Amino acid sequence: MIHRYIFHNGHVVPVEQARLSPGQAGLLNGWGLFTTLRVFRGEPFAFERHWKRLQKDAARTRVPFPFDPAAVRSSLRELIERNDVREGTARIYAVYNKVGFWQSGEDLPEVDLLLCTAGLPSYREPVRLSLCEHGRHAASPLAGTKVTSWIFNVWTLQGAQQRGFDEALLLNERGEIAECTAANIFCAHGGRVFTPPLSSGCLEGVTRGILVDIAPATGIPMEEKTLRPEDLFSADEVFITSTNRSLLGVSEIEGHKFAGAPGPMTQRLEQAFSDHMIDYVSRMAHPAAAKL
Repeated sequence: MIHRYIFHNGHVVPVEQARLSPGQAGLLNGWGLFTTLRVFRGEPFAFERHWKRLQKDAARTRVPFPFDPAAVRSSLRELIERNDVREGTARIYAVYNKVGFWQSGEDLPEVDLLLCTAGLPSYREPVRLSLCEHGRHAASPLAGTKVTSWIFNVWTLQGAQQRGFDEALLLNERGEIAECTAANIFCAHGGRVFTPPLSSGCLEGVTRGILVDIAPATGIPMEEKTLRPEDLFSADEVFITSTNRSLLGVSEIEGHKFAGAPGPMTQRLEQAFSDHMIDYVSRMAHPAAAKL
C-alpha cells in the first residue's frame, strides 16, 4: 500500500488531494512510463540506473521527458523523508497527457510526474514458478520497455498465484526463456551463471545489470545466453532478481524441483549484492558522489 504523501507535478500532497483527470489521455490509454526503486537506509538505491532506463524508454515510446534528474532525485528524497521511509520502495511515473483524441481542454502539463513510496512487499523463499508460453513478444518494437500498460503482467501473475505458484516464467514467441512478470531470471550450471539476453524480450532490470557488473569480482563467471526451459531444468541452481526482492532462490518450475534452494552460488551473489547496496548508500552520503 502506498504511503499517504505523494509528489505530483512539483508538490508534495496527501494522496487524497492529488487529482488525476479522465482528460489525461495517457492515463487511460496506458501511455506512460514507470520504474520501481528500492529505498535502502533512506536512500533511493541505484537512482542513476533507473533514470537512464527511464530516458531510454521515453525515447522508444515517444513520451516527452523534460525532467531534470537532480531535481527529481531531490524531490524523491524529500518524499522519502516526509513518509519516514527507511526500508521500502518508491516509484517514478511519467504519464503522457497531450496525446490522442480523448483528451480534455484542461490546463495540464504535457507529462504528469508522480512519485510515491510504499513498504516492501512480502515474499517467501524459495519461490515456485509456473510456465507461461507466449508471455513475451521479443519482436515487438516496445519489447523490454517498462510502461504503465501493465495488465498482462499483473493478470499473468494473478493466474500463477491462483494455481499456487509465486511467479510466472514467461517464454517468448520462439519458446525461449525471457523473464518473470516482475523479475529477471538466472541459472547456474557447471560453475557459471547465465541469464537471457535483452533480445529475448526481457526487461533491462536494474538488479540484473548490477549483478552482471559485480559478478566478476566474486569469481563467478556470468554471461547472457539464449535459454530454453530444458536449460533451466538441468541447472544446478535457478534464482530470480528484482528491485523489491534482490535475489530469491527458485525451488520449482512447473513441477520440476530444485533441491536446496537458494544454492551456494545464489547466496554468494546475494551477499555481493548486499555489499554493493551498502557501499552505494555510503557513497551517496557525500553530496559530491551523488552527481549523475
